[in-house]
Amino acid sequence: MQNRIRAAVIALLAVLTALGGATVATAASGVGCERGELCLWVEADHAGALHRATLADTTVGQCTPLPPDVAARSFANLLSRQVTVYQSRECATEGEFDTYPGGGTFVPEAPYVVRAFQVW
Repeated sequence: MQNRIRAAVIALLAVLTALGGATVATAASGVGCERGELCLWVEADHAGALHRATLADTTVGQCTPLPPDVAARSFANLLSRQVTVYQSRECATEGEFDTYPGGGTFVPEAPYVVRAFQVW
């Protein structure tokens, strides 16, 4: 009897693990952001105009301001590196700023309007 319960628990864990991986893949494709990109949207919930950045078009360790007419209210970090987002267009630490891990961090509602970022 214990072997059947153990087998059922293992099977359930395998199904839940598979579903968890599918959910992450669906989330990434559902918002239109690809692996290797930092995506910033002008509206909450990954909506509105989208600004994309990759390691190929940014300099690691350098402040990258968004265009003057762009202010992000949601973002997704699918880069392999950490990203710090800033309230200030100059990456000034006098304003709000936070660092997010790479590899699949989705922020549907930024805690402040994001105007610049820095890849680490």
